Amino acid sequence: MSNLPHVTSVDLLTLHTLRCIGFVELDRLAEATGMSESDVESELIDLAVAGLVTRTPGVFGGWGITEAGRAADAERVSAELDAAGTRDTVTKAYDGFLVLNPELLDLCTAWQMRSADGVVVPNEHDDPAYDARVLDRFADFHRRAEATCADLYASMLRFRRYRTRLADALAQAQAGALEYVTDDLASYHSVWFHLHEDLLVTLGIPRH
Repeated sequence: MSNLPHVTSVDLLTLHTLRCIGFVELDRLAEATGMSESDVESELIDLAVAGLVTRTPGVFGGWGITEAGRAADAERVSAELDAAGTRDTVTKAYDGFLVLNPELLDLCTAWQMRSADGVVVPNEHDDPAYDARVLDRFADFHRRAEATCADLYASMLRFRRYRTRLADALAQAQAGALEYVTDDLASYHSVWFHLHEDLLVTLGIPRH
């Protein structure tokens, strides 16, 4: 395998990111891909002509992938993995991800719920010291996740966007934008979910 990271074509990057995120507006998709909105929109139009994505108009509209798009994406990302020689690297990263995933879910629960007088209640975020302790645990988790995914980020350029998005979400939360822990589409939990979906789709593993 080359020392240079594999670069995914922009049409596949657009299609695959949409597959991993789900129904979404243009600005969110552009943020997730790291591309400009105009470039993403151009790719989406071509993909729509090919019947791989569809646009729903209206206030609650957005872009979504079709069944044909799902099939095409699965075939193309599998072929890309073999062509890039990165299947073993992605498989190893997925194994490491599975070890970390339960801890991330526990952290999200600790962020959303807390014990008060022996009773579990929603976390109203009215105790800055408690939130700070949980955020410190997120920061520690993030450092270990970075180490687990280091080879993945180094081998395939498209996975590096997750590194940026996770770091940005944590930084936003630490700066006081608490919705970036679990509640926003760009939250740490959401981006982690997208990475999980990406690994599953890339390796052809069905989500249970």
